[in-house]
Amino acid sequence: MDFLKDVSPREYQEKILETCIKKNCLVVLPTGLGKTLIALMLTIERMKAFPGEKVVFLAPTKPLAEQHQVYFKKHLPELFGEMQLFTGSVDAPTRKKLWQTSDIIFSTPQCVANDIRNNLYDLNDVCLLIEDEAHRCVKNYDYNIIAKRYMEQSKNPRIIGLTASPGSDFAKIKEICKNLSIEEVEIRTRDSEDVKEYLQELNFEAIKIDFPPEMLEIKLLLKKIYDKKVEELKNRKLLWGVANKKTLLELQSKIIRMITTGNKNFNVLAGASSCATAIKIQHAIELLETQTLYSLQQYFFNLFEQAKNNKSKAIQHLVKQEEFTKSYALLNELLSKNIEHPKLSKLKEIVDSAMEENEKTKILIFTQYRDTAARICKELNSNKKVKAKVFVGQAKKTTRGKEKNESGLSQKEQQSMIREFSSGEVNSLVATSIGEEGLDLPEINIVIFYEPVPSAIRTIQRRGRTARLAPGKLIILITKGTRDEIYYWTSFQKEKKMHKIIGELKGNFELIKKEEKSEKQKTL
Repeated sequence: MDFLKDVSPREYQEKILETCIKKNCLVVLPTGLGKTLIALMLTIERMKAFPGEKVVFLAPTKPLAEQHQVYFKKHLPELFGEMQLFTGSVDAPTRKKLWQTSDIIFSTPQCVANDIRNNLYDLNDVCLLIEDEAHRCVKNYDYNIIAKRYMEQSKNPRIIGLTASPGSDFAKIKEICKNLSIEEVEIRTRDSEDVKEYLQELNFEAIKIDFPPEMLEIKLLLKKIYDKKVEELKNRKLLWGVANKKTLLELQSKIIRMITTGNKNFNVLAGASSCATAIKIQHAIELLETQTLYSLQQYFFNLFEQAKNNKSKAIQHLVKQEEFTKSYALLNELLSKNIEHPKLSKLKEIVDSAMEENEKTKILIFTQYRDTAARICKELNSNKKVKAKVFVGQAKKTTRGKEKNESGLSQKEQQSMIREFSSGEVNSLVATSIGEEGLDLPEINIVIFYEPVPSAIRTIQRRGRTARLAPGKLIILITKGTRDEIYYWTSFQKEKKMHKIIGELKGNFELIKKEEKSEKQKTL
């Protein structure tokens, strides 16, 4: 291809490009299979077809936008076009000037959305809009505001959405396609015939771990409180059917709406208290079953602190309950004996063994919570061959017992840690969700899920961090008889469902447009 420097497109990328040239397209490709190159090739095609017009490449975070700019600069001749990065650190008047002189703009959606709201510039002369991590194109996310305004203003509109997974909900995928005015979907999986030859071998292992009886004792005490609160909600005719995280959070939102609109009768107010307590206890059980005892202890400290500061009567009542104080005493007893969740020792065993085999091994461990990440990191670093660091999102102020601190990394610190990981100064990263999306991490030999996640999007993104340039291994730790098992199978089924839905959507866009037209007519 003309102008393409130091990179050769693969056959499937060229086929996907053909579709993107003709139609607004959602490109669904596993992480590491070259979505950015397709965007680059389409940029070249559009700028050749519409000389003097611009391309806007949006990414959800500044590091991701920078990463795409670096990739474009590396693979395009210097004189091809003027490239600029728009972020919050560039003031609005400067952005207005740069817009006039730039050919390719890399930006976070917030910047461009604010600028077009303030009429700083319009999208009239933009011939291509690229939206990375397009699964975010739902509800009121800024991507949607920009895409809508773009389709209204541009003389020569073309949109491409990039994602590793748009999710498994038909309504959500349809919403993404509608918001981006998508006319075609191009999807490839690790099993697609034209992709297989470019993939490295991925070994997968799900390791099941017994839930210890001494921890089960704590769970049963907490469950007594939980069951009591759920029963109260049912007796008050506020909750019907199954009680789980989703239904309780939905109920809590409903009760808050009732109270804020003036319904303050005793039944509703008492229900608010019971619902809040049930949610808190359910979270405690989740930490106990799937995380570390240290995480649960930190959470208990937080509840005691809230009770002490009179944050809520429900919490004050909760921490005085016999089952709660007993579970707290049992927890402290286990920790005083250096007993932890068995997942932690299994994880240490896996990492130690991998480092024994090859000290240059790079390992990425995913976990849901920062407290768990900190505990894992401490445990792993007891082996001198392991150089582990916690990789988390930006700072959040936290209060833990008597300590007040800020946990988190600035974007500069994140980039610095990625460099340390690339150079080998750090050989193990313990990451929360920040490590899932888009960041340019080096080749990783082993990815470990400390717990399964019930989301197809997040599972696909986590998994895509290995087996890109060399064979890789994926390990998922599952505590038997807990929500770990439920989440593992939920994610598996959702991924299967996603492929089925996209298969049904593919080629049916005319039908969807007719439905949308019919809905608009009904509304009118």
